[in-house]
Amino acid sequence: MSLQNDLTQKVIEAVKQLYQVELPSVEFQPTRKDFEGDITVVVFPMLRHVKGNPVQIGTQIGEYLTANVDEVSKCNVVQGFLNIVIEDSYYLNFFNDIFSEKDFGYVKSQSDDAVMVEYSSPNTNKPLHLGHIRNNLLGYSVAEILKASGKKVYKTQIINDRGIHICKSMLAWQKFGEGETPETSGLKGDHLVGKYYVAFDKAYKEQIAELVAAGTEKEKAEKEAPILLEAQEMLRKWEAGDDEVVTLWKKMNGWVYEGFDTTYKNLGVDFDTLYYESDTYLLGRDVVKDGLERGVFFKKEDGSVWIDLTEDGLDEKIVLRSDGTAVYMTQDIGTAIQRVTDFPDINGMVYTVGNEQDYHFKVLFLILKKLGYAWAEQLYHLSYGMVDLPSGKMKSREGTVVDADDLIQSMEDTAASISQELGKLDGYSEEEKKQLYRTIGLGALKYYILKVDPKKRILFNPEESVDFQGNTGPFIQYTYARIQSILRKAEDVSSALDMTMELHEKEKELLKQIQLFPETVQLAAENFSPALVANYTYDLVKEFNSFYQQVSILGETDEQKKNFRVQLSQKVAEVIQSAFRLLGIDVPERM
Repeated sequence: MSLQNDLTQKVIEAVKQLYQVELPSVEFQPTRKDFEGDITVVVFPMLRHVKGNPVQIGTQIGEYLTANVDEVSKCNVVQGFLNIVIEDSYYLNFFNDIFSEKDFGYVKSQSDDAVMVEYSSPNTNKPLHLGHIRNNLLGYSVAEILKASGKKVYKTQIINDRGIHICKSMLAWQKFGEGETPETSGLKGDHLVGKYYVAFDKAYKEQIAELVAAGTEKEKAEKEAPILLEAQEMLRKWEAGDDEVVTLWKKMNGWVYEGFDTTYKNLGVDFDTLYYESDTYLLGRDVVKDGLERGVFFKKEDGSVWIDLTEDGLDEKIVLRSDGTAVYMTQDIGTAIQRVTDFPDINGMVYTVGNEQDYHFKVLFLILKKLGYAWAEQLYHLSYGMVDLPSGKMKSREGTVVDADDLIQSMEDTAASISQELGKLDGYSEEEKKQLYRTIGLGALKYYILKVDPKKRILFNPEESVDFQGNTGPFIQYTYARIQSILRKAEDVSSALDMTMELHEKEKELLKQIQLFPETVQLAAENFSPALVANYTYDLVKEFNSFYQQVSILGETDEQKKNFRVQLSQKVAEVIQSAFRLLGIDVPERM
C-alpha cells in the first residue's frame, strides 16, 4: 500500500473525531521542495464539509496524526497545506518488505474473467509499416500491463486476408511477376507481395490516363480500367471457391505470413490466437437476422437491414446490404461473438485501432449492447493518433511508406553510429556490439512511441529518439547498465538492514518513487496507457541519478549505509527492468 493510501484513512478518522464529519476523500500532493515534509494534505477541499479556518483545521488534523499515527513524526501548516514528515522507519520497513519480492508491483492473476486485446490486424497485400509499429507496440504493451495488474489476457489479431486489396497484388504478380518467389528474388514474402500491390497501382493509373486521353471521363475511367475489372472478377472467383484463384491466394498469403512472423519476432511482439477475415467474413449475418426478429434492427424497402442509433446521438447504420451480403460492421459483430464462444472466460475486449475508426467502434459497441451481451459493457477502443515523419505523410499504394523492417534496421544503425561516437564500447566483441545496438535501437524506438499518450499524434524523429540524455529509452537503459556496474563492483549485499538508520533525503525520495510503482501499473491498466509506465520510469531514473550524484555509494565508509545504498540501487534496477518489460523493452547489462 502506498503512503497516500495509508494516510487517507487516518485523515478521515481525524476529521470524524475532531468535527464529527465523514470526509468522502482526501486530496494529497507532493510537498514543495522549499517546505519540510514528505507528503502534503490539501485542506481547502475539506471546507465544503468542515467550517472553519484552513490553517486551524490543518493544525488540528496534524496534531491528531502526530499523536495517533506511528509513521508521522511531525507536521507543519503553510496556509491551507498540511505538510507531513514521515518517520524514516516507515520507509525502511517498506524497503525491507519488498527487497526480495520478485516482480514487485505486479499482481498475480486475481480474476477468472479474461480480457482479449486485439492489435496489429494487417492487410496481406503489403508489409507492416510505421503505423503498424505504433499499433503493435501499444497493443502488446497494454496486454502486458493488464496482465501485471492481475488480469488474465489473450492477445489476438484479425488478419485481413481477403478482399480486393490482395486480389490486386495477386493479379499484378500473375501479369508481371514471371514466377518470382521470395527465394528467387531474395525479398521477404510480405515485401514481394507489396511490390506487386504498387505495380498494380502503377498499371491502373496508366490505364486511367490512356482512357482519359481517348476521351473517357476520369470518374468513368477509374471504374472501367481493365486491370481493375480483372481484379474484381478475381475476387468473385475467390468468393465462388475457384481452385486456381484460391491456390494462388494461399500461396501469396503464405509468403506474407512468413514475412510478418519475422517482423513480429524482430519487434518482440507475439499473439496467443489468430483470426482470419476469410473465416470471419460470413459471421454476423445470422446474428443480424435474429436481431431483426427481436426488433433491434429494421428492414428498408430495398431489403437492406439497418439499426437506428439516432436516439443515442449517432445515425442510422447499415448492417446487411439489399442483396444479403455483409458489411464490415456485420463481420465485426460476428467476430466479437465468435471470440467469446471460443474463449468463454472473456469479459471484455480491447481493440487497438487508429482514431480514424472512432465512430465505427462507438457504433459496434452500442450494437453489441443492444443485442444484450453483458460483456459488451467492457469493450474499449484503444484509439491512437497517426505517426508522422519529418518528411511528411505515408502512402502505401505509392510505395512511400516507411517500412517496419527498414525502420528497425535504421534504428540499429543509428544506435551503432551514436554509440561509436560516444566511444562506450571498449572490450566488446562484434557479436556483443551487434546485440547491444539492437537493444538500444529497439529500446529507443519503443520508448519514443510509448511515452506519448496513445491519443496524441506523434512526429517520430529517429535521431532524437536515440539520445543518451533526456526522456529517452537509451538514457534509461544507460542508467540501468550503470547500476549493474555498481552491483558488479560491490561485495555481498544480502546482510540485514539496520532499521534504526537515519535516511539521507535522496534515499527517502528514491524510496517514495519506488513506492509509486504498483499504483502506476494499476493506473496504466485502468487507462490503457503505457505512457504512464514510461514516464514513471523516467522519473525514477532522474531520481536515481540525483541520488547517485549527491550520495556516495561504494565510497561510503559506514558499512550499513553502503550496504543499504547498494541494495537500494539494486531495487531501482529491478523496477526499471520490470517497467521496461511492460513496454516490451530489454535492458543491457553493460553499455
